[in-house]
Amino acid sequence: MSENNILSRLDGLKIKFEEIGQQMTDPEVIADVKKFVALNKEYKELEPLVAASEEYRTALANLQEAKDLYATEKDEEMREMAREEIAELEPRIERLEEEIKLLLIPKDPQDAKNAILEIRGGTGGDEAAIFAGDLYRMYVKYFEQKGWKYEVNNESPGSSGGYKEIVLKVTGDNVYGTLKYESGVHRVQRVPQTETQGRVHTSAASVAVLPEAEEFDIDLRMEDIRKDTFCASGPGGQSVNTTYSAIRLTHIPTGIVVQCQDQKSQLKNFDKALEELRTRIFNLEYAKYLDEIAGKRKTMVSTGDRSAKIRTYNYPQGRITDHRINYTIYNLAAFMDGDIQDCIDHLIVAENAERLRASEE
Repeated sequence: MSENNILSRLDGLKIKFEEIGQQMTDPEVIADVKKFVALNKEYKELEPLVAASEEYRTALANLQEAKDLYATEKDEEMREMAREEIAELEPRIERLEEEIKLLLIPKDPQDAKNAILEIRGGTGGDEAAIFAGDLYRMYVKYFEQKGWKYEVNNESPGSSGGYKEIVLKVTGDNVYGTLKYESGVHRVQRVPQTETQGRVHTSAASVAVLPEAEEFDIDLRMEDIRKDTFCASGPGGQSVNTTYSAIRLTHIPTGIVVQCQDQKSQLKNFDKALEELRTRIFNLEYAKYLDEIAGKRKTMVSTGDRSAKIRTYNYPQGRITDHRINYTIYNLAAFMDGDIQDCIDHLIVAENAERLRASEE
């Protein structure tokens, strides 16, 4: 993409940014909550691009000024200063151009959202449930490092520890855009706690990350939902098994069922279950979008196919391998303690490079 092309696109986006800013001060727009939320989201998405474009223009102007000075100045000391500025500005402008090219590529519109994270024990029986528990602990440690908050919506403990299934809501900055790379099958190779012969077994757990649907994303009608109450099970004191505080919601048109028994209050369980139901219905459409872009990219990193094996955790070797980008490291203990950002960063770089290639074809 040439410098002129970049500048002309940035001009148009700056005008759009200013127009959105004006619209957001209009009383009619402020009164239309759905429209205001959509405009505010678009404004925030354009903000870093407009800031980068201002920095790019300033750098270009400074470079031209330094080149003119170098060409016309007689004083050798001034020419040397101009030469140094040119040597500093040219690589900076190249970096800004690459940054702007990435910013110009349309983002996944869901990246900034909170997420619903579900972890399920897969093949391997008790050991798979134990591994699902290990993944849960790994993610919780990671959330703490990021300053994200999480709450459990539903859990089904394994008979020997861990979880057959656990569903969480995770809130913070750019949660879905970061965690989406974790969707898929996670495979573990180790000697299970339940193994008496000391043999290495392979088992698996699946992770699904869904962007949380906001209230305005879908029109959810209460008449389409059947609500059932039941006694919660698990730890929590005497009231858990005696009061009908747990909630099961069934969306009749799609057949989607969610349940929440984490809170002692039926009302709180209902609100959390409704949030999750909204998200799962929204994700039926979102999965079609993922399939569409997966068809366009050759080596999709984040994909709608949640059955794909994405990562192996090999305990005897202390090794983690991410199969999508051939990323291998030997710090499994730290990784399982939540030190997963480096792997996610490599995945983001790989996907950005692919998006950039696709935009230039």
